[in-house]
Amino acid sequence: MTAEFRLGPDAARALDEADSLARFRARFHTQPGHLYLKANGLGLASRDAEQATLAALAEWKDLAHDGWMQGERPWLTTAERLGAAEAVLVGAEPDEVVATGTTTQNIHVLIATFYQPDGRRTKVLADELNFPSDIFALQSQVRLRGLDPAQHLVLVKSRDGRVIDEDDVIAAMADDIAVAMLPSALYRSAQLLDVERLTRAAHERGILAGFDLSHSIGIAPHQLDGWGVDFALWCGSKYLNGGPGAVGGIYVNRRHFSRAAGLTGWFGVAPEHQFDPDLVYRQAPTARAWCLSTPHVLSAAPLHGALEIFREAGIDAIRDKSLRQTRYLIFLADQLLLGPTSPWALATPRDDVRRGGHVALERPDATRIYDVLVRRGIHPGFKTPDTFRLAPSPLYTTYTELWQAVETLRELGGGAT
Repeated sequence: MTAEFRLGPDAARALDEADSLARFRARFHTQPGHLYLKANGLGLASRDAEQATLAALAEWKDLAHDGWMQGERPWLTTAERLGAAEAVLVGAEPDEVVATGTTTQNIHVLIATFYQPDGRRTKVLADELNFPSDIFALQSQVRLRGLDPAQHLVLVKSRDGRVIDEDDVIAAMADDIAVAMLPSALYRSAQLLDVERLTRAAHERGILAGFDLSHSIGIAPHQLDGWGVDFALWCGSKYLNGGPGAVGGIYVNRRHFSRAAGLTGWFGVAPEHQFDPDLVYRQAPTARAWCLSTPHVLSAAPLHGALEIFREAGIDAIRDKSLRQTRYLIFLADQLLLGPTSPWALATPRDDVRRGGHVALERPDATRIYDVLVRRGIHPGFKTPDTFRLAPSPLYTTYTELWQAVETLRELGGGAT
């Protein structure tokens, strides 16, 4: 790793000058004097997203109710149109993806469909390091079946509090598991799970496999169809840069299109029957069946612009830069922070194939240092009690900013010894 990079601001500037994606930074609203490393929490606003939002407001103003069927982007087709753009990022066919709901809502929609306790198979498999909202939603779905989450929600334990061993996940796939619901990437450590391997292991044991892609979509390519994943969901506010409260997404493998949706609403009806007066539910023959209600047009609007940038940049190029930037962060941490007697610790896998989009660094007095960092205009992600999450976006974060961030951490918290 050390042969790839050199220390110092001049070396960082040289990396920026050679960066093929550097041109996209100008399309984002960056703030002078502020270094933003929270792409895994909320992506920055792009000028493209801003214009798409203003266009939606203009259509509302000019077309009023006719905006549902008229204009450049008729509102009634929002879910499918954005879904088709996101399908490219997750390796799916356009009719398998819809932009709808929020992360937690979409977990409920999908688990209500795919978790059907039957015979011995009454349990849901998850992991203890998943984002709390995912676990809360799964607990709720188990209780709705009249079952006790303490007995019927199996949480795979972490061996070190940072990552989940995939062998442990597979070992927990017993014959009483009905469905596995796992993250593609862990939100604290950025461990990237082998979705293909876990899906294959689940199917070999008669278990359905679903994934929360919130911390990997937009930063790593996926092949959900090729991997055989049954269902997936994600948010639109993190690496997708869709804004706070951005509409999320749902993927359902087309082999499940005939499965009855567990929760239903008028927008899951086949479009040609949406206004039928006979109160007969005729389910849409695509992933649209897992939409519940009218599209949140204004919350979806920024994604139209944000996804255009992804189309131009290409997810493979984005992943290549993301890996290089996180390798660079680990190199800087090795050289400037980590050491046998250092209070710093690396919590993120070093192996490229096991690492998502950020680098997590731990130290006992992290809160004190974080407060000083913010006052200096440096904004990393932070998870109590002790974890900095340095989350660059390949679309707008520079190598110079990464150098400045780690050098400041060394200045405030001591260096490698």
